[in-house]
Amino acid sequence: MELTETPGLDTELKQLITTSQAWYFNVIPAEIEKGVLKFFFPENKDPNGTAAEMEVLLGREVELVKVPESWFMERLSRYYPNAHSNRGTETLNTGTGDLLTLMLEEAAKIKSSDIHLEAFEERCRVRFRIDGKLVERYIIPCGDYPALINKIKIKSHLDISEKRLPQDGRIIYDEGGFKFDIRVSILPTLHGEKVVLRLLNRDATQIQLDRLGFSKSQLKDYTEGVSNPNGIVLISGPTGSGKTTTLYATLKLLNKSETNILTVEDPIEYTLEGINQVQLKESIGLTFASALRTFLRQDPDIIMVGEIRDTETAQMAIRAALTGHLVLSTIHTNSALGTITRLMDMDIAPYLIASTIKLSVAQRLVRILCPRCKKEEPFKASLLPVNFKPPFVPEKHSIPVGCPHCYYTGYNGRRAVYEMIPVDEDLKDRIRMNQLDANSWFSEKNIETLSSQAFKLFARGETSLLEVHSLFNL
Repeated sequence: MELTETPGLDTELKQLITTSQAWYFNVIPAEIEKGVLKFFFPENKDPNGTAAEMEVLLGREVELVKVPESWFMERLSRYYPNAHSNRGTETLNTGTGDLLTLMLEEAAKIKSSDIHLEAFEERCRVRFRIDGKLVERYIIPCGDYPALINKIKIKSHLDISEKRLPQDGRIIYDEGGFKFDIRVSILPTLHGEKVVLRLLNRDATQIQLDRLGFSKSQLKDYTEGVSNPNGIVLISGPTGSGKTTTLYATLKLLNKSETNILTVEDPIEYTLEGINQVQLKESIGLTFASALRTFLRQDPDIIMVGEIRDTETAQMAIRAALTGHLVLSTIHTNSALGTITRLMDMDIAPYLIASTIKLSVAQRLVRILCPRCKKEEPFKASLLPVNFKPPFVPEKHSIPVGCPHCYYTGYNGRRAVYEMIPVDEDLKDRIRMNQLDANSWFSEKNIETLSSQAFKLFARGETSLLEVHSLFNL
């Protein structure tokens, strides 16, 4: 049987076994052939009756296909990341103490961004989003779950009797040395209410521009771009890619006593002394566009808009840039060059884009391997995805393993990678003529792409090939 190098597992195959079973038996579903269930199994392990035990469990004939351990471990962590034979998952009940405080303090310590509380027919679970991935952490008895949800509703000033409609609220948490805002979202589901708690840490003291992941040349281009007295600097990327953090680091750099900085955000994730921050409230008509319109009467030097999501906001940002202001914002596109195309799709004239955009940046967050458990192995070119031509082939590479320190994910922390395009006269001419060719442009200007930066992290042993592959579909 040939080993596939493409990440992904057919849903039907994946559901053959649970996460705990995959880690307990050390198997990954491979295929079903003539009624026989075939599973990948690491070649350095002793099967010792594994196939027979699984046949009893599944009621089908089972065959084990031995594969290299590194290949196996990368995919096991990828396909079944939430637990390691139930290690790392604990059962909580009312006798454990204040469940809400326990969860919030643990989430704050490990820098989790979200807590998911979910009800099912036979159990209720709690998952933490750690480094962008959900990890199952607690099991809560179904009898204790409603009381926990009611406590969250009371703290966020929501209606505890309403269980049929979605609700949104907010908790200001200031206990045990931790201080942060929590956005609460409650959604009615088949077996109960699902709650998502978004933790917003307002402490911006640790955010520094030179610690985010810029290369030296990129940091130079970026600081030059945001030092312009007017124009627009746009940061693009999917939700959760760190765009807002980059903007806050930029505002800290630009925040001076002689500068008037105004921001409109949804939500305000960090508070910055000396900067006037406005919370978006669309329900009362306070939108990005309306806030921008008012900002222009407030004698600003620098304006930060949380996101350009519609034509009206884009037009107001262009207007602000043309009248002598520096505008910082984010936009949802897949690449730095795609930002230009997105603005054109919003019916912004190419000559206005060429006149105002100073710098276009794209970014992603790459998970960093846990230093306590990562394993180094010789690298084989056969591990590279088909049709991917790397800038170079490393002699060794590191793979995720999993330990209690990283909740058995194999990763601990994330680092940003960037793609940066300063808009020079050549690019302005191409924009005006609507002649953008990404491939020729990147090769001509020798611009570092997102995938090339991520591959460098892999070559240095800081992340895995699977992580790079999953992010950029190499």
